[in-house]
Amino acid sequence: MSVLRVLHLVGSAVSDFYCNLSRLYAQDCLENTANSALYEFHIAYISPDRTWRFPTSLAQSAIAAAHPMSLAGAVQVLSDLQIDVMIPQMFCIPGMTQYRSLFDLLNIPYVGNPAELMALVADKAKAKAVVAAAGVSVPLGEIVRGGDRPSIDFPAVLKPVNSDNSIGVAFVKNAADYDAALQTALTHSDEVLVEKFIELGREVRCGIIVKAGELVCLPLEEYALDADTKPIRSYADKLKQNDDGNLSLTSKDSTKSWIVDISDPITERVYAMARKCHIALGCRDYSLFDFRIDPQGQPWFLEAGLYCSFAQKSVLSTMAKASGTSLDTFFESMLQNAF
Repeated sequence: MSVLRVLHLVGSAVSDFYCNLSRLYAQDCLENTANSALYEFHIAYISPDRTWRFPTSLAQSAIAAAHPMSLAGAVQVLSDLQIDVMIPQMFCIPGMTQYRSLFDLLNIPYVGNPAELMALVADKAKAKAVVAAAGVSVPLGEIVRGGDRPSIDFPAVLKPVNSDNSIGVAFVKNAADYDAALQTALTHSDEVLVEKFIELGREVRCGIIVKAGELVCLPLEEYALDADTKPIRSYADKLKQNDDGNLSLTSKDSTKSWIVDISDPITERVYAMARKCHIALGCRDYSLFDFRIDPQGQPWFLEAGLYCSFAQKSVLSTMAKASGTSLDTFFESMLQNAF
């Protein structure tokens, strides 16, 4: 078997925050999947000014030392490198859409879902509409803009329509709290999704990987919530900024999340809904979905997160490990899926 020339596409065309988030996951992946007998790793790093660099590592010093270049220059480098497959590690909207499309144009295959699907699911309302049409239960919701009043009764949840990691998300108990929550959400998006609050039973994530054309559901991950003190997950439950300015993951704390026993009765109900979501959206290689479980045990689709960095701490990596699949095996199988 020949050595695969693997490009990790890292950084952000939008902000330092997304650059740091991308580096956090990509560095974990680089450290835990390196195997010189199988792969030759390369890094392309995008900065918010949209310049490209090809650093030797993701250390800040290596990135700073790498020569910045235009898209035209980067395309020439990519051609010279003769990359076999790309791993998308960018989490900003352009990174998940435009930059994936670039690799389609360059005829360089990549792992994961295509740009047009990433653009669809980046819009929470559109993703909900697609899965709802396939028979998946979704909370009642509507889109509002500045000055709009929702017709949905409170309590409700406000979400910037195209942001991730619960940025700008708020639980609104009554009409008096609505205006402030709306203004906060509007700082992250021009449109806000207002959803009817689903009473808390549980909240879980379901991952699916494609093996030999078959959809394989992975063990569920559950998140610690409390009906009185923490009715929804927030940004602080997922990420924190350290004193050095770098990001770290908080959601991997065992007090905040854990793997659900496969024999749990909720598992098969969620699996059935997740399969419908995967097929309706037309997912490729893998998928990941958040579900709210109401007190009666009914799963409600919240959103799709169709990316995986193959970091040891990535949700899909954690789920695969719980199913008995090592990160090395998971990573190699997904690379082969790209061809």
